[in-house]
Amino acid sequence: MKVLLYCRVSTEKEAQVTSLNRQKTELANMAQVHGMEVVECIQEQASGYDIEREGIFRLLSYFSEGEADGLLIQDETRLGRGNTKIALFHQLNRLEVKIFSLSHEGELELSESDSMVLQIVGIVEEYQRKIHNMKIRRGMRKAVDQGYDPASNLSNQHLAPGRERIEFPIEEVVRLRRNNLTFKDIAATLRGLGYDVSKATVHRRYKEYLSLEKEE
Repeated sequence: MKVLLYCRVSTEKEAQVTSLNRQKTELANMAQVHGMEVVECIQEQASGYDIEREGIFRLLSYFSEGEADGLLIQDETRLGRGNTKIALFHQLNRLEVKIFSLSHEGELELSESDSMVLQIVGIVEEYQRKIHNMKIRRGMRKAVDQGYDPASNLSNQHLAPGRERIEFPIEEVVRLRRNNLTFKDIAATLRGLGYDVSKATVHRRYKEYLSLEKEE
């Protein structure tokens, strides 16, 4: 398993800096004991209540791009505190990230209250997504009734005769990824727009797009 080590302290006091180094050492040892491959150790000095942290942005980017599968932290407060902690755990859960902590000597176990809040947030988000997709489908049906033909937007069909290649707006995929949506959510959004695509197809096409961008 590829993992990230995340270490955080709140101030630049000497004692805190020592704690930061200790966290790194202990997390690295934990990864080694469990045979995990460390992709990067992210360290920062910032308040746990602040969600706008460079280290957090970098951490989420790794998981969004599929470059790491797990996260190692000293304890849940190192990731965040208060609402920030809940928001980050929710995002990591959506990205299917496994979280391990030194305090639990293995996979992190959230408190009953935190688990309940995350369940409520997940339910609310799911209904918001359903309402959003319903609006999209309603708009698409209205457009079709007014003469819009979704098939007319498919391109490059002549490049693969005899094979069906699902075409969809890759620019929309890129935009949604920049908004930190998962490939599962993006696929659901595209299906609401009339494109019958899977999460795997969206992920593969996104990787192809990034490769072409690098070549150019």
